[in-house]
Amino acid sequence: METVVVIVGAGPAGLATSVCLNQHSIPNVILEKEDIYASLWKKRAYDRLKLHLAKEFCQLPFMPHGRDVPTFMPKELFVNYLDAYVARFDINPRYNHAVKSSTFDESNNKWRVEAENTVTGETEEYWSEFLVVATGENGDGNIPMVKGIETFPGEIVHSSGYKSGLDFKDKNVLVVGGGNSGMEICFDLCNFGAKTTVLIRTPRHVVTKEVIHLGMSLLKYVPVTMVDTMVTTMAKILYGDLSKYGLFRPKQGPFATKLSTGKAPVIDVGTVEKIRDGEIQVINGGIGSINGKTLTFENGLEQDFDAIVFATGYKSSVCNWLEDYEYVMKKDGFPKTPMPKHWKGEKNLYCVGFSRKGIAGAAEDAMSVADDIRSILATIKSS
Repeated sequence: METVVVIVGAGPAGLATSVCLNQHSIPNVILEKEDIYASLWKKRAYDRLKLHLAKEFCQLPFMPHGRDVPTFMPKELFVNYLDAYVARFDINPRYNHAVKSSTFDESNNKWRVEAENTVTGETEEYWSEFLVVATGENGDGNIPMVKGIETFPGEIVHSSGYKSGLDFKDKNVLVVGGGNSGMEICFDLCNFGAKTTVLIRTPRHVVTKEVIHLGMSLLKYVPVTMVDTMVTTMAKILYGDLSKYGLFRPKQGPFATKLSTGKAPVIDVGTVEKIRDGEIQVINGGIGSINGKTLTFENGLEQDFDAIVFATGYKSSVCNWLEDYEYVMKKDGFPKTPMPKHWKGEKNLYCVGFSRKGIAGAAEDAMSVADDIRSILATIKSS
């Protein structure tokens, strides 16, 4: 099949890109390996998830949230928004199409994409002038290799497969990772009666969603260093010194850290209070080894657990199928070009949703990519 643009991924980034291209009447096809759009939100999000960012930072092009929508949306409300977005703009991804390889054909200056129809088992071939990688930052769940992990008799789950603390009532559960997912899962486990421990390796800023909302709003007008100073000061007033509880604050500010490393500040949902009250135990460092139910930590502590939840992030799978990834990506699956032109590669290759700025970043990328493709096609047409 031939088309102008092939988009890989039907998450918010891919949906937004298709809509923006359609606004310019540019033919495009979305290939999605799952059987539904936004599978991360519909299949892999835990039950109590609530968006940590305000609604104005969680909307896609050409469809802002209504006034009646709360500032901070629960997962269900955002999924409803995505449903309405797909229906309104009549987006029709090709589901159950797993891209296996993609290469640039120098002989005709087009992209050749091979996708497996996972329903029929057949391999389909797509040719396009432009290729957009919209699989996002959250690819495959990352579970680190730990010595002896295969001997652990209990349940091991990545945060993407975690649904509710109800499944872990009265169990000793270790949550590995002190980011937003890890800390919120700790809170959920504790509420359902699990004996909860969190393992935190690196320092993280802890703030409230209201403070982050204010900071993100100010970033439109104020330098990041000034915003970071304000946000850090407010966090110190609200939480005081948390180091005695095992929660250490980085030297670099929260927004600067997010931009440079992709690590977001922890938006507290009530976990800090439970840590202060001793309901959630904090261990600093990493896991040294596992021997059955007994885990030995890098600090020498030994402790038994019934289950382990790895909230250790994701690893990009882009380089597995994008053979010519170097036109736009580094080996780690993130853009090689710094912002603000991170979305544009060589040979008409683009990426959307890799700016480490969430839904808002994906929306900005989608509009930029569509405008760039429109400009290139207009230049070709006039020449």
